[in-house]
Amino acid sequence: MNTIKTIALVAHDNKKADLMEWAIHNKSILSNYELVATGTTGRLLEEETKLPIKRLRSGPLGGDQQLGAMIAEQKVDLLIFFWDPLEPQPHDPDVKALLRIAVVWNLPVACNRTTADMLIASPVLSDKSYQRKLPDFQNYIERKV
Repeated sequence: MNTIKTIALVAHDNKKADLMEWAIHNKSILSNYELVATGTTGRLLEEETKLPIKRLRSGPLGGDQQLGAMIAEQKVDLLIFFWDPLEPQPHDPDVKALLRIAVVWNLPVACNRTTADMLIASPVLSDKSYQRKLPDFQNYIERKV
């Protein structure tokens, strides 16, 4: 993990208000981390929290894939993704790919407020020496050949 950890924040339209409320409530904690977010979510977070946010493209316009690439490059340490399981998403394959890549890279993921509360309060998040276990792709490739 990086010296200063990076938290990615994403929310579907029906969950943006919940994420904004959560971010405002946790603003003092979030201010200790680098923050990255997809399109509209990033703009709203900047407006609501006044914290600096690295903004990617909107999710349906490639932001989910940009974030997935950052995860694969080990540039994200925590994903908070308030997704809406009850509303069909036109970019659902991108959403599934983002969640899949997060699991492949053993990234902690919060998909709802309760889990986000528990992860943001975890002493592991602020532990600069913590190293999450990364996948052994070489061993995986050798088994497949």
